[in-house]
Amino acid sequence: MNIFKHKWMLYVSLIIICNILVGSIYFFFHHESLFYHIIFIVLNFSMIALLIYLLATVNKTTKDLQKSNQKLNSIFDSLDVAIWSHDFKEDNIMITPGIEKLYGYSLHEFYKDQLLWKKVVYPDDLQIIEDRQEVLKQGKPITNFYRILRPDGEVRWIRDRGIPVFDEKGNYVDFTSVLFDVTDNKEREERYRGLVEMSPDLIAVIRKWQFDFINEAGSKLLGEGNPSELVGKSILRYMPTKSVMVIKETLSEMKAHELEKKRFETEIVRQDGRTVYIEISVMNVLYEGRKARLIVGRDITERKKADEMIHQMAYYDSLTGLPNRNMFKDHLNEHLSQVNDNMLAVLFLDLDRFKIINDTKGHSTGDLLLQKAAKRLLEAVGNQGMVSRQGGDEFIILLESTSYEEIEEVAQGIIQAFSQPFDLNGDEFFVTPSVGISLYPVDGEDQETLIKNADTAMYLAKERGKNNYQYYNSTLQNVSTRKMELEVGLRKALANEHFEVFYQPQYRLDTREVCGVEALLRWKHPKLGMISPADFIPLAEETGLIVPIGRWVLRKVCEQHKLWKDAGLGAVPVAVNVSVRQIQDLGFVDDVKQALRDFKLDPADLELEITESIMQNIEFSRIVLNKLKELGVKIAIDDFGKGYSSLSYLKYLPIDKIKIDKSFVDDILDSTLNGSIAKAIIEMSHTMNFSVIAEGIEEEVQLAFLLNNFCELGQGYLLSKPLDVKGVTELMK
Repeated sequence: MNIFKHKWMLYVSLIIICNILVGSIYFFFHHESLFYHIIFIVLNFSMIALLIYLLATVNKTTKDLQKSNQKLNSIFDSLDVAIWSHDFKEDNIMITPGIEKLYGYSLHEFYKDQLLWKKVVYPDDLQIIEDRQEVLKQGKPITNFYRILRPDGEVRWIRDRGIPVFDEKGNYVDFTSVLFDVTDNKEREERYRGLVEMSPDLIAVIRKWQFDFINEAGSKLLGEGNPSELVGKSILRYMPTKSVMVIKETLSEMKAHELEKKRFETEIVRQDGRTVYIEISVMNVLYEGRKARLIVGRDITERKKADEMIHQMAYYDSLTGLPNRNMFKDHLNEHLSQVNDNMLAVLFLDLDRFKIINDTKGHSTGDLLLQKAAKRLLEAVGNQGMVSRQGGDEFIILLESTSYEEIEEVAQGIIQAFSQPFDLNGDEFFVTPSVGISLYPVDGEDQETLIKNADTAMYLAKERGKNNYQYYNSTLQNVSTRKMELEVGLRKALANEHFEVFYQPQYRLDTREVCGVEALLRWKHPKLGMISPADFIPLAEETGLIVPIGRWVLRKVCEQHKLWKDAGLGAVPVAVNVSVRQIQDLGFVDDVKQALRDFKLDPADLELEITESIMQNIEFSRIVLNKLKELGVKIAIDDFGKGYSSLSYLKYLPIDKIKIDKSFVDDILDSTLNGSIAKAIIEMSHTMNFSVIAEGIEEEVQLAFLLNNFCELGQGYLLSKPLDVKGVTELMK
């Protein structure tokens, strides 16, 4: 338009100059005065100079405008933009070439068919065009997004900014539309929207503690319905006080350290009142041009429960609920690491006559006795110390920052607490404690020494009539008389064949068919009579005698397997318990290989039951177990859940079978637990492709529960007690 304006000014100027020149020529020829001639010459030269100036100005302006138009066209081309302008008064249409790139049609086609732009609109979006026309007729600018179909069938998104112009009389005189291709942005938005809406995690944007946005999964996590109804509501309504403190501290930390994002765990309270644990990631963002915080939350309630269960299994005794030996050792080490002059006392306690009651009345009665004994110990010790169960009928108590007076008070309180009989299923039983005491730092400066010395003092209490407590002293020479006698007896037992192998049948629970046997070692001392494995196995491990004893058991079992096979009883799978000390012995794999070769035993018929304590040296144990698997033998984890189990390690070990510990089978009869841990172990075993067997089945209720939860194998007194060779042979016949 500026070019036309300058040309019009040039034409007017030329007319004026020509008139002046004609007039001056007429004046020149009709006046002979020199003065007028000079005026004529000056005037003509001035007009010519003015004409030259005007021509030069117009030429420069024209070039500048052409250069500006070129730049503008380049910008339009790079932006995928087109302009459509329609002058209704003159019925003139101006379309920029960029429309060819947007629509895929030539500029000529648009001039030829002025409705072409509407004909290519995606059918589902035609209503947008109809609604748009109504707004434009009201004189309001409007921006719309709609899709078009290009000649090659490609669908593109268009952003259309329509600007209507009305004259002073209200007539619709002009219309301009600015068109952008926003396909990439739209598709990107759709992808992000899909990710957000389909995500199973909570995704929300909050500003000033209020929701600006929340996805459907987040709304469901909070127990709400339509996500849009949460916009504008406070997130704090779902957070208990401690969670509010956590998130405020997190945001303060982010601000102080200029962190862009932070992850933490907290809990929320759903609309229905249920507490849910969530893992939250929070990040500073700009949302709709303003500062806000993006929150991504994941429900970790089940993971928390699993962690708590694993922690419970690792650090608490499942029978009594007391801290187990792992927690006790950690707790003691924590206090020992705090260097000070405070006295600590370790009390090692054993229940006298417990084994007689347990063996004669059964494990259920024995377990009930242990539970009631634990309760009495807690009441006797109170808040003066920590009570834990070491295993079997042994308990350990830690008294912190104590004195001799307090130790005497607690020890006498324990003796007094056991002076009353225990009511077990209507029968009364008297059980007394023998207590050994070691002191820090006098009797040891590390947990192992303190526990060992308290154990030694406990045996001294038994020798002095039981139902009393004794302090450790150096004259005990690190071991009690009974332990010395047992150790001497162990060394002679192997040479004199005082050991005997019993076998407990293992059954398919649905058919009650024998599917294998577990070898169990028994020791008959020439003076002390039958010695419980709970007494001599730990001593054998402590002295290292477990290695030759274990080798003897392995060869004895393999020999018996051959005898059964030769007698026509078939290849009965046999399970042999293996101590961690045997696993650590460098010759163990060779011992197994030699036994298989000597007695021509199919490796698949031999199952080695190892305890969870191998987790203490997982790398070495993994190497040994892999070598055993190469031989073809089966590997089972015994007493699963009572020791050092780590789910993250199990999947890396060549495990075939998981054995559910008896304590968890007993929990099936507990109305408060309902066998939840046993069920969890069964489900985990199936998930990890392990076979699973339950031990200690004594009641039909337990058997029914295990069958209902798809535990296929089991053993226990309900099915068969451990039998000597003759008894188990008759059973197999």
